[in-house]
Amino acid sequence: MADPLPLCPPHRLPRALTSIADLRADGLVAAADAPALEAVAAEFRVRLSPAMRAALRDPGDAVARQFLPDRREARVRPEELADPIGDAVHSPVPGLTHRYPDRVILHVTQTCEVYCRFCFRREGVGSTGALPADQLDAALAHVAAHPAIREVILTGGDPMSLSARRIGAILDRLATIPHVGVVRFHTRVPVVAPERIDAGLIAALDIRPAVHVVVHTNHADEIGAEARAALRRLSRAGIPLLSQTVLLRGINDSVGALETLFRTLIENRVTPYYLHHCDLARGTSHFRTTIAEGRALVAALRGRISGLCQPTYVLDIPGGHGKAPLTADNLRETGEPGHWQVRDWQGRWHDYRDPVRD
Repeated sequence: MADPLPLCPPHRLPRALTSIADLRADGLVAAADAPALEAVAAEFRVRLSPAMRAALRDPGDAVARQFLPDRREARVRPEELADPIGDAVHSPVPGLTHRYPDRVILHVTQTCEVYCRFCFRREGVGSTGALPADQLDAALAHVAAHPAIREVILTGGDPMSLSARRIGAILDRLATIPHVGVVRFHTRVPVVAPERIDAGLIAALDIRPAVHVVVHTNHADEIGAEARAALRRLSRAGIPLLSQTVLLRGINDSVGALETLFRTLIENRVTPYYLHHCDLARGTSHFRTTIAEGRALVAALRGRISGLCQPTYVLDIPGGHGKAPLTADNLRETGEPGHWQVRDWQGRWHDYRDPVRD
C-alpha cells in the first residue's frame, strides 16, 4: 500500500488548494506528474477544500480520486459531451433550465467549494461567479410567468457557496411568487465545507416556500465529524435532507462502499434519493461503470439494507431528455453488448452505450 499522505498543517486549513503548484506544495502531486497535470488543470479547474484535504489519507483513496486531477482526464472520448445532460437545450433565458413542466433549475452561481473530477458541468464551473443581476431578474420573471412551475432547484456551481445574505435575497424573491411551493438546494457544502452551515445560513433558509436540501456525497469517508455536525444543524432546523450519489468506478462501485455510505446518511437524517449513473462529461471515461454493473450493485443491496436506505438508480439521458430510473420497464437491450435503449419520461426511447474498456 502507498504511504499515507501527510496531514494538512493547521496553518493551511483556512485555504483551499486551487492549482497544481498548491497540490505539489502540500505533497499531493509528485514533481514528475506536474507537467501532465498542469495540462489537465488548464482544461478542468482544480479546487480542494480544507475539509476534503483533511479527509485525504492515501493518494489512491476514495476522497483523493474524486478531487485530485488525473492525467486520464486528458483523454476525451468521441461520445463525451461538454453539456452531457442537455442544460442548454432547455434554457429559455441564461441561468435557467426548464426541462419539466413543474420545475426549473436556477444556476445561481458557477462557483463551488470543490471541483469534482467527474462533474457533468466541469466545462463551466469556476468560469464566473454569481449569476449577474439582469440574468437573475430574467430567470425569476420566467418563473413568475409560468404558473405550472411549483419547484425551483438552486444549483450551479454550488448555491451554498454564496453568502447567506445573497441566498436570503434570492429566497425572498422566490417567496413573492405564489405558485412556487418548494425550493430545492443541490449542494456539497454540508460535507466539503461544513463551516458554512452556520446560524446566518440556516436563518436564511427559514422561509416559505419550503426549503429542501439535497446533499451530494459519494463515499462515507467524506462525512467526518464536522460534516455530521453540519447535517445535524440543518436537521434540527427542520430542513428535509436528501442525498445524491454518483456511481464511480474505483471509488464506490462495491456493495460494501454503497452500503456504508447509505447507512451513514440515514444515521445522519439524510434520506438517499438518487444514485446517478456517471454522466458522459469530457475526460471522465475512467469513472464510468456499465449499466449492468450498476444494476447488479443495486440488486445486491436489496435485503442488506432497508428500503429507507436505498436511492433510485437513474441515468440522465444524454441530450437533455431527463432522468430515467434504470429499471426493467425503462431499459431494453438491443442484442449488441453494451448497447441499451432507455425510455424517457415522455415515453421516447434513446440509445445509450456503455464505456469502452481500455
